[in-house]
Amino acid sequence: MTPTVEIVVPLGSGRARARLPAGWHATLAATPRLPALGDLDRAIADALAHPIAGPTLPELAARAASRARASGRAPTAVIAVTDATRDCPDDRFLPPLLAAIEAGGIAAPQITIVVATGLHRASTEAEKRAKLGPAVVARCRVVDHDAQDPDAIVDLGRTAAGIPATTNRLALEADLLVSTGVVEPHQYAGYSGGAKTVAIGLAGEPTIAATHGIAMLDQAGVRLARLEGNPFHEAVVEIGRLAGLELVINLVADADGRPLAVAAGEPEAVHHHLAAVAAEAFTVPVARRADVAIAGVGAPKEANLYQATRAVTYLHFGPVPAVRPGGVYLLPATIPEGAGAGVGERRFFEALRDAPGPAELVERLRREGARGGEQRAYLVARVLGEASIIVVGAEHPEVPAGCGMRTAATLDEGLALAGELVRTAAAADWRREPTTERDRSPGLGRPSGVGRPPGVGRPLELLVVPHAIRTLPVVAEPVG
Repeated sequence: MTPTVEIVVPLGSGRARARLPAGWHATLAATPRLPALGDLDRAIADALAHPIAGPTLPELAARAASRARASGRAPTAVIAVTDATRDCPDDRFLPPLLAAIEAGGIAAPQITIVVATGLHRASTEAEKRAKLGPAVVARCRVVDHDAQDPDAIVDLGRTAAGIPATTNRLALEADLLVSTGVVEPHQYAGYSGGAKTVAIGLAGEPTIAATHGIAMLDQAGVRLARLEGNPFHEAVVEIGRLAGLELVINLVADADGRPLAVAAGEPEAVHHHLAAVAAEAFTVPVARRADVAIAGVGAPKEANLYQATRAVTYLHFGPVPAVRPGGVYLLPATIPEGAGAGVGERRFFEALRDAPGPAELVERLRREGARGGEQRAYLVARVLGEASIIVVGAEHPEVPAGCGMRTAATLDEGLALAGELVRTAAAADWRREPTTERDRSPGLGRPSGVGRPPGVGRPLELLVVPHAIRTLPVVAEPVG
């Protein structure tokens, strides 16, 4: 990327643009351009007709209907769907799912759609129509999950690792439970999708608190793009089984939202199959860490600060942090909902707002544990202990400012501020007492070019990641 090339990244439903500042060097983290599905509806139909593993959905529905009628009941089904912050084509999934369930003998009035909100806010009626399609909303009962309603939650016991397992009562009591989802890198689960819509999205607060607690997140296996040996993923799989989840239909879309693959069937088989596709679609090799990284996110993930900061933590907690110590993350995000209205979002904001500093917050949450939502504050605080975050284009700039972040109205302004922060941090580090014998060489000072601050003999390095949540930069430069 040269200084004459314009930087373009998502901002809300539009774009933010800036020019590369003079004296900077930029790298664009562009994901591979894999072949897209030509006809998504046909791919969905094929996936349902030919599951990766397990029976077809009409067969599952017929078995469920037969069991219910043998007990003298009308058979029921629940379809768990993603909430408004997930870019999942539920409006395309639901018509064939409903048709397949009805073909197996469960009538539409007995099918309930449950929005898997976890600890996030309930969806609005407008969001339901946009996400699920007006015809589906008019035809079926649609319910938002409430993780804090004791009457809506059922205790399933504990997983083999001792995680409290809970789930939505409607889902557990249904004769058939299926779910939708997307498979993309996930901070804790390795990859989203599979049983996660049910295991976490329909869980009660005890399950969410345990799976998102600091003790879980600090485990070595809980990492982006890792399934094997990942305790979070293992908990998701087990809770999905305890809840009775029989079939999922999941999608992999590339960084631009083009559908790449769809699969349906037994949850774990679908998840592993599509995770392999996602690994190829989202992994991008990067030569070295940057001084500044632009973490693009866009709608719908940038609806509030809680969701938008995923773009930063995904880049920071990859195999190698995307920026050097003292670096800066630029987060273009309009955050129209501000901090967010859900229980988890409010806890996230209040933890950051009320902490004396990031180090103190990290120490407190490690000592006392985190409630659901505070785990994201823990991750952001860890980032802020090593780097700065500048939120660009926020409609409510007081929200990130209250959380220890900087703000900028435009991307150009953000780049200018980032340059100042990096140079200030580097100069302060440069002035510290040398610690190595080589640094103390008499008459020579520091070796020429070794550890030289950015802006003094070398350009600032900028990493541009237009779609940070669907991009996994793998930095070749070793840490240390």
